[in-house]
Amino acid sequence: MSVHAEVRRISVPQLTARKGQQKIAALTAYIAPIARLLDEHLDMILVGDSTAMVGYGMPDTLSITTGMLTAHAKAVVEATRQVCVVVDMPFGSYQESPELAFRNAAAMMAGSGAQAIKIEGTAALAPTTRFLVERGVPVLAHVGLMPQYMNVMGGFKAQGFNDAVAERIVRDALAHQEAGAFAVVLEGVTEALGRRITETLSIPTIGIGASPACDGQILVTEDILGLSGPRIPKFARQFADVGSIISGAAAQYAREVREGSFPGLENCFGVKK
Repeated sequence: MSVHAEVRRISVPQLTARKGQQKIAALTAYIAPIARLLDEHLDMILVGDSTAMVGYGMPDTLSITTGMLTAHAKAVVEATRQVCVVVDMPFGSYQESPELAFRNAAAMMAGSGAQAIKIEGTAALAPTTRFLVERGVPVLAHVGLMPQYMNVMGGFKAQGFNDAVAERIVRDALAHQEAGAFAVVLEGVTEALGRRITETLSIPTIGIGASPACDGQILVTEDILGLSGPRIPKFARQFADVGSIISGAAAQYAREVREGSFPGLENCFGVKK
């Protein structure tokens, strides 16, 4: 009788323990086929609100709902065995009050099986982080460039180029750490600021368009696969052109169908007429 070793999913405390020990490799996913392919290679998958843009073609992240993200997170959880799965809380689902945040976070985690949630926010949201953590909801905080704040920030603009903004972002990260966040995403900040925050915090920093000194990195999977169209962030390296492969396969299929050369049932399954 063969014995198969059980593969344990990476836990939130294990990610926190990576600080200064091993870099955290993370990507986004929102559908099962992609999540299944990423699982064995990564430490964390984020079911991000970027799903709104890459999955639905929305112009920004503001319109996606808790129900939509919960459904996508459930698909990712069920398709994976190893990675820690974190799901974004969408705009409007946590900012009103800690109580509202807990109700929505609890429903999203229960409905999907995700191990943690992510919220964007300045130090003003640190009390919400504390409220959630004290009630059993692990929180990944997100500071710096915050897409849900795009209307306040005037668009997707890199942050930290002046001392006042840089100091505020440092305070934001420290506040969430003090409130119990297990890690902090640093998006769109200067290299010097990302390095400084990483050296200051005792919890991991996960960069996206930040410093390579961060304790980990995350990108949108579609950006590295050539599936995001022409608008790829400057910080996102394209590792493969999967878009061309898909387009080429679709073109070949359509050509064979129109030429009448696509195999019939008898060719595929050996069925005789």
